[in-house]
Amino acid sequence: MTAADAALATALHAGERRALAKAITLVESTRPQDRPWADALLATLAPHTGGAVRLGISGVPGVGKSTFIEALGLYLIARGHRLAVLAVDPSSQRTGGSILGDKTRMELLSREPAAFIRPSPSGGSLGGVASRTRESLLLCEAAGYDVVLVETVGVGQSETAVAGMVDCFLLLQLPNAGDELQALKKGVVELADLIVINKADSNPQAAALAKSQFEVALHLLHPASPNWSVPVLTASALQHQGIGDVWDAVRRFHATLTGSGELATKRAHQSVSWLWTLIGEALQGGFRGHPAVAAALDGVTAAVVAGEITPTAACQRLMTLYRPGR
Repeated sequence: MTAADAALATALHAGERRALAKAITLVESTRPQDRPWADALLATLAPHTGGAVRLGISGVPGVGKSTFIEALGLYLIARGHRLAVLAVDPSSQRTGGSILGDKTRMELLSREPAAFIRPSPSGGSLGGVASRTRESLLLCEAAGYDVVLVETVGVGQSETAVAGMVDCFLLLQLPNAGDELQALKKGVVELADLIVINKADSNPQAAALAKSQFEVALHLLHPASPNWSVPVLTASALQHQGIGDVWDAVRRFHATLTGSGELATKRAHQSVSWLWTLIGEALQGGFRGHPAVAAALDGVTAAVVAGEITPTAACQRLMTLYRPGR
């Protein structure tokens, strides 16, 4: 590690926001020459990570994720916490940049010295989170933030990757979420450690009905932890109602899993999953960059598009050309 690298690590560990922003930009970089620098930085800061409560927040577009995060963030800061928010925005298909800006949607929170908000383009990631969100999370911990929130693009059958990198996965729902048969749909609901019916002030009766329906549905799902029953709460982020109850539930969850040893096991499994994700990315990059594969890829792709060859046969043809190290 160079003197400049060491200086960046020292400044970040001291809690300097500009150093943290620079470090996240580095780990998000797609330039091959930046990767060794990013890896060295992460290795240096690794002993200072792991001390934060990692909270993922997801929900359908329009459920009020940003408003909820701002209300929760202000609540936490008022109680002495330092909060980092990694808000993943949809990527523009034209520019690759972020379409929305979470700092503009969290105006009050962004003014707080104890808050750090980092909008990042999803880059088309199906998991609803940017490909380097895990590394950004570790950098925030190393910078002294004791609560790290990860907000996903939105929720769908494939947008559940956030549950694989956080301690507690909070799912926001609308009061008119549907009957218990809708609530029973597997996927994101069965990954939730906590369900919050947001915007409950808009229709209290509908919110109460949705709460009871989710509670019934959850009894029919296999619990992720034998020591935790997923609670369903109601809240209004706009009116700052129920926010304290939500945080109390997050704390209870964290304490329960820590006491049982499940949290350490969960984080270990997440690290192994992350390892295999990185292996997959590395193998795909090596495959695409192989000279013989690169030379044949356009022609084989065109043949698939024209229906002249099946994707399976195309894959086999390209794999015969792929010889790592040659």
